[in-house]
Amino acid sequence: MATNATWSVIFDDKTIVKQAGDAAGTFYVIDDDDTFWNQSKFSNIWAVQYGTSVTSDEVEYRDTTPHSSWADANLGNFQDFIDKWDSAHLLNLQSAWDDNNVEGETSEEKIERLGARPTSYSS
Repeated sequence: MATNATWSVIFDDKTIVKQAGDAAGTFYVIDDDDTFWNQSKFSNIWAVQYGTSVTSDEVEYRDTTPHSSWADANLGNFQDFIDKWDSAHLLNLQSAWDDNNVEGETSEEKIERLGARPTSYSS
């Protein structure tokens, strides 16, 4: 098993986990894009531990294929997973901001207390 991954992806659960940096340990189930998850290049992939200290152990297969690095698995750009996580995280941040209300508070007071509503997020 890979160690010190910065990202984990569990294909059966359609889950992406950020393992390092801001919001480390936060995971999102991204189940609104079957076209993405059902790409044939992912059909034999069980999980990915991306950005590990043991790069030969990044991609875990469903069958007896030996684990491999992301590059050797030729799966494309990992940024696609990061972008999906970032989008889900931005929605979460916006929802938390929207729901953080104080009775009688004006919009200006809310912005002063919380800062502006998040409009972007980039890992």
